[in-house]
Amino acid sequence: MKAEKFTLLRHFDGWPQPSDFQLESEELAELQEGEFLCEAEYLSVDPYMRPYSRNLQPPTTMIGSQVGRVLESRCERFPVGSRVVGALGWRSRSVVKGDTPPAVFGVRPLPELGGLPDSYALGSCGMPGNTAYYGFLELCQPKEGETVVVTGAAGAVGSLVGQIAKVKGCRVVGFAGTDAKCDWLKTLGFDATINYKTCPDIDAALKTAAPDGVDCYFDNVGGMLSQRIRQQMNLFGRISVCGCISSYNEKTGEEVKVEVPEKTILFKQLRVEGFIVSRWDKEDLWQKGVQQMAAWIRDGKIKVQETVTEGFEKMPQAFIGMLQGENTGKAVVKAAAE
Repeated sequence: MKAEKFTLLRHFDGWPQPSDFQLESEELAELQEGEFLCEAEYLSVDPYMRPYSRNLQPPTTMIGSQVGRVLESRCERFPVGSRVVGALGWRSRSVVKGDTPPAVFGVRPLPELGGLPDSYALGSCGMPGNTAYYGFLELCQPKEGETVVVTGAAGAVGSLVGQIAKVKGCRVVGFAGTDAKCDWLKTLGFDATINYKTCPDIDAALKTAAPDGVDCYFDNVGGMLSQRIRQQMNLFGRISVCGCISSYNEKTGEEVKVEVPEKTILFKQLRVEGFIVSRWDKEDLWQKGVQQMAAWIRDGKIKVQETVTEGFEKMPQAFIGMLQGENTGKAVVKAAAE
């Protein structure tokens, strides 16, 4: 059986380009005992793929997760017709060893989501969902009545963090890059939003949105915007550093100037902690986060939006568009276009 895959031809220099990828076809080997054949149904594009790709040695298959259906199996744990979620890369079909332990960047059976769409396992009920759930609640430890600021607030993780903060009784301020995204965040319950691309005075706007100062900051972007937010944090504020999107697409040798943050951290006595979601990759913890997110969604406490690109051949376009902020909520690719 043949499969299609996208090969990363070279490391990105600045923004990824379609020419950095090549769509190729390959013949898959016969299944061995303990293996199964998986066909992609939904594929994820996420910001982490940009910095993580630097660790790859091109040419190689581009990294990424997918929800797939088992077509053939010689593995009892993954019978024909079952669904899986895992880091199988940008591939239409994959031969998978079924005896590998579950992992964030491995393969596991699709969780039972109580009637929610399977694609949610790539977003709100998957890696981004647990990133929001654990990265915010365990690191920021929000208290009712506190003020929370989220950057990248209209993305897959940020939009969930803001809603979790509302569940916990916080005031929430979200930064996003378009007026339409800011309006959408308000429909999710955000108390105030700021368009960082058009706002003439970020400091004044944040002071208005958070008149009592900022207690918790969920940082998806880094850079100068984060420096401005840190300046308005209260004593003993907590910062969860999830990403630094503002610097992901710099060109080689490009100089980025940001004020030194240590003075603010010192005198405001801030607690700053970075994290990778794999620290919670123990099956009981992982499923606890997935099931709590699914319950909040079913109860209407958290709303989910996906930006869906149809057609496996459009993986590069979906990836580049996501990095450029074209998505609202989670960006996914539906492998078979309707």
